[in-house]
Amino acid sequence: MNADPKSLLNFFAAQNAEIDIVWFIVHFLLAALLSFLLKQVYVHFGNALSNRELFGRNFILLSMTTMLIITIVKSSVALSLGLVGALSIIRFRAAIKEPEELSYLFFAIAIGLGMGSQQALITVVAFLVVVAILALRHYTRSGDTKPNLYLTLSGKKDEEDCLTQITKVLTDEACDFRLRRIDETDQLFEVSFQIQFRNIDHIQSCRTALHRVHPGLKISLIDDRGIGG
Repeated sequence: MNADPKSLLNFFAAQNAEIDIVWFIVHFLLAALLSFLLKQVYVHFGNALSNRELFGRNFILLSMTTMLIITIVKSSVALSLGLVGALSIIRFRAAIKEPEELSYLFFAIAIGLGMGSQQALITVVAFLVVVAILALRHYTRSGDTKPNLYLTLSGKKDEEDCLTQITKVLTDEACDFRLRRIDETDQLFEVSFQIQFRNIDHIQSCRTALHRVHPGLKISLIDDRGIGG
């Protein structure tokens, strides 16, 4: 059975709906407000190593753009089909370094989707619930954290037991540490730890103590999330 072309045209034409400009402006401003608050939440509660202030600036534009697209395409089946075709040829390439960044980007998109479909109440309620959970997790985080720094020490071997001296210093200065690797030759050694300090003052005092027991020691200290693998 062949479909009547005129019937199809009438069907697509009937799908076009007028957009209430007042409600559009209200929801557009709400999307901007919620995405701005999301940026503040990300800056204060996020754990990403990147510049959170700079990365968070994308949330407002992302939410408002998503809302604009959803508002336009939902009023027309033809535009919806066109959007599917357009997205099939678009490739987004962004340097997302940590899963947390991707989670917040999805949250910003969800805000735009909610406002674009005029589901303001449920979007606001969901936003408040998620923010409350993030804040609760941040302020009730257990102090018993795993070592989050990676310490590498290298230098020339001497007659005394270098590892014993080093572990004694770390026992006095660090909250917790775990030996991860030892490499040594007849003249040189390298040892790696995962380590947790109470505060930055203990890092400095640990460096001083290590140089005192082994003056030629080379010290490297980085966040272990920056290590691949």
